[in-house]
Amino acid sequence: MRFLRNTWAVLQRELVRMTHQPMYLTLMLVLPLLSFAFFALLFNQGVARNIPIAILDEDHTTLSRKVAQMIDDTPTAMVAYDIQDIDEGERLMREGRVMAIVQIPAFFEKCILSNTQTHIENYVSGTNITVNGLLSKDIQTAVTTFSAGIQLQLLTKQGLTERQAMAQLMPVRFDRHVLFNPYINYGYYLAPSFLPMMLLIFVVLTTVFSIGTELKNSTAREWLRTADDSVGAALLGKTLPVTAGMFLLSLAMFVIIFKVVGTPLNGSLAIILTGTLLFIMSYQAISVLIVSLLANLRLSLSIGGGYSVLAFTFSGLTFPIMAMWEPMQWLSRLFPFTYYTDLFVDQMLRGAPVVCSLPDLGWMSLFVVLPLLCLPRLKRVCTEQKFWGRL
Repeated sequence: MRFLRNTWAVLQRELVRMTHQPMYLTLMLVLPLLSFAFFALLFNQGVARNIPIAILDEDHTTLSRKVAQMIDDTPTAMVAYDIQDIDEGERLMREGRVMAIVQIPAFFEKCILSNTQTHIENYVSGTNITVNGLLSKDIQTAVTTFSAGIQLQLLTKQGLTERQAMAQLMPVRFDRHVLFNPYINYGYYLAPSFLPMMLLIFVVLTTVFSIGTELKNSTAREWLRTADDSVGAALLGKTLPVTAGMFLLSLAMFVIIFKVVGTPLNGSLAIILTGTLLFIMSYQAISVLIVSLLANLRLSLSIGGGYSVLAFTFSGLTFPIMAMWEPMQWLSRLFPFTYYTDLFVDQMLRGAPVVCSLPDLGWMSLFVVLPLLCLPRLKRVCTEQKFWGRL
C-alpha cells in the first residue's frame, strides 16, 4: 500500500507538470497525429500507378503501335514520351522524367509476319528497386502477352484448335497465388510499419524528456522525495501517464491503419493491442536506461533518437533478416520494433494462430524489465547534485 501511495503521489505531480509544459502536448499529441496523417495521405493510393516511361518506336507500324498501347495499358507504366532516338531517352532518364525506355526496333512487324525472331529492348533506371521491379514485371507481361497472341494466331492458321495451340504454346502453365496481399498494396505493407515507427520515436523522446528535464531543472531530488525516496515508485508514477497517453495514441493509429488506409485485420486484435502495450513499455524501458546512464538530456535525446531510427533498418521490412550477415541478424534482436513488426504482420495480414505471436510478446517483455537494472544508477543521478543542471 505504501508503494501505491508513493506512486499515486508522483503520478499526481507528473500530471501537474504535464499541464504546465507545452512540450508534452507537442510530443504526445500534435506531432504524432501530424505524422500519422502525413503517412495516411502518402499511402492513400496504395499501389504505384502511372509511372512515366518513354517509347522509341523505330518501326511505326500497326503492330509496333499495338505493343506500345499494351504497355501503356498496364497498371504501372504510362507512356509519357514518344522519343525519336535513344539519346533523347537517356536525357529524359538522367533528368528523372522517365523511369524506363522501351525500344521497338525497325522492321518489327516485317519480322513477325515473316516468322523471324525479333526483340524489344527495355532500359530501366534501376535507381529505385521497387519501381524497377514493378515496371519490369508489367512491361514483360505486356510483351509476353503480345508475343503469345501472335503465336496463337499463327498456330490456329495452321489448323490447330485454340486449345491445342495454347497447349503447344504453353506446355507448362505456371500459376502464382499471392496469399496475404494479393493487390501488392504498399499501403498495407508500409503504413503498419511507418506509423508504429513514428509512435516509438515519440515514446522515446517523451520518456527521455520527462526524466531528463528533472535533471536539467535540478528537480530530480524533489521528484524522488515525492515518492518517499522509493525510486521504483518514482519511476512508475512518472512513466504511467506517458504509457497511457501513447497507448491511447496507438488506438488512433489503428483507426488510420485499418479504416483510412484499409489494411485488413485477419488475426487477433487482442494480441495486437497486447503487443502494442508491451511495445510502448519496452521503448520506455530503453529510454529510462539511456537517460539513467548518460544523465544528460541533450545527449540522451540524441542517442535515443538515433537508436529509434535504426529500428526500421534492422526490422527486415526493407531487407530480409534471414538474408543479412549473421552478426547483423543478432543485432536486429536488440530492437523491440523487430518483434513488433513480426507480430503485426502475422496477426494483421497472415491471420496466424495466436501461439505464433507468443514468442514476440515474450521477447518484448524482456525489454520491459530493463529499468530494474538501472534503478540504483537512477537513484544516484537523482540524489547527487553533480548530475543536475546539464543541458
